[in-house]
Amino acid sequence: MRDPLAGVTVQVRTPEQMQTLGAAVAALVQPGDLVVLNGPLGAGKTTFVQGAARALGVVEAVTSPTFVIARSHRGSAMNLVHVDAYRLADPHDLSALDLDDELEGAVAFVEWGAHVLAGSDPLAITIDRGREDDVRLVTLPPTLAEAAAALPK
Repeated sequence: MRDPLAGVTVQVRTPEQMQTLGAAVAALVQPGDLVVLNGPLGAGKTTFVQGAARALGVVEAVTSPTFVIARSHRGSAMNLVHVDAYRLADPHDLSALDLDDELEGAVAFVEWGAHVLAGSDPLAITIDRGREDDVRLVTLPPTLAEAAAALPK
């Protein structure tokens, strides 16, 4: 029997499945939620956010905010703030971005955010590479575990 407090880990085999999972998570989040995506370079973090953005009604292209650090996207269901915290050294760097106005009524997806959000209470998602090159293992927290049902068995 699965521990309901442990969350769930699912296998994702294609970029389309990663986007489907992102969309399923987007259906569960609320304005003000902070979703942190952790995983190695090329794991699929931005692909995950692209699926979430589509589900939130964002029509513009969603690309990695690596060089601009943060991008705001207006969605028909909810706005999305996409942050890449890779180059941020500490939590003060994130607050210095002055994203408060953009975050109001929005959900934030923060790539590489574990080190700058250690004191907060984010919804942490981990994406790891599996044994096979095309497999990703995505671990969802308990509050988002039902999103796993969107993937084929």
